Amino acid sequence: MKVAIVTGATRGIGRQTAIDLAENGYNVVINYTHSDDAALEVKAICDKYNEALIVKADVSKMEEASMLVDKTLEKYGRIDLLINNAGITKDNLILRMTGADFESVINVNLVGTFNMCKTVSKVLFKQRSGSIINIASVVGETGNLGQANYAASKGGVIALTKTLAKELGLRGIRVNAIAPGYIDTDMTKVLSDDVKNGILNNIPLKRFGSPKDVSNLAVFLASDNASYITGQIINVCGGMVI
Repeated sequence: MKVAIVTGATRGIGRQTAIDLAENGYNVVINYTHSDDAALEVKAICDKYNEALIVKADVSKMEEASMLVDKTLEKYGRIDLLINNAGITKDNLILRMTGADFESVINVNLVGTFNMCKTVSKVLFKQRSGSIINIASVVGETGNLGQANYAASKGGVIALTKTLAKELGLRGIRVNAIAPGYIDTDMTKVLSDDVKNGILNNIPLKRFGSPKDVSNLAVFLASDNASYITGQIINVCGGMVI
């Protein structure tokens, strides 16, 4: 039985990915930082397919990221897949963005991804097997008004992904990133109708994506069908970035 850690697994993309991995034969470790009820709900769904474990941990702190990995190893003895999905937004134009807002987004989105990659890589290196999938964003490639912090964090995740693919490939470990565009999650539900319509005008498929659109790709990249794919940043954006 394969074992996957999914960070930020109680909402949106992380939630759907955890459930789909369980359905596809993984024991899933559900990481979260806030709602115990939401974590238990995801666990109950995952448990219908395979065993799931919930671990509350703030991955932006190295000691908690290490604790998450330790608890996974105590329970299952191995790690086959890491999905770095935990992320936050604190949007504002740079003239109004505080240093705290910039740092907090960088700490969760980029430092958290680094912390998990560093800790899990030690396990995968010894195993000489495994895969890491980082959830980036198209704005890490294009930039976006009012998202200097978020775009910088996701641009960093993209660079980190490519670097780790080179460093870990010698041991057969694959590292890829998925760069979603506008996905119908809590992050996009706060947008006004005018903003949503403006975004849709720039998407050839004329719709927002769903968490399932992203999780479908994650399940594929984790599988043996993607065994010769590493170091890639794959956009899931309805053609917004062409």
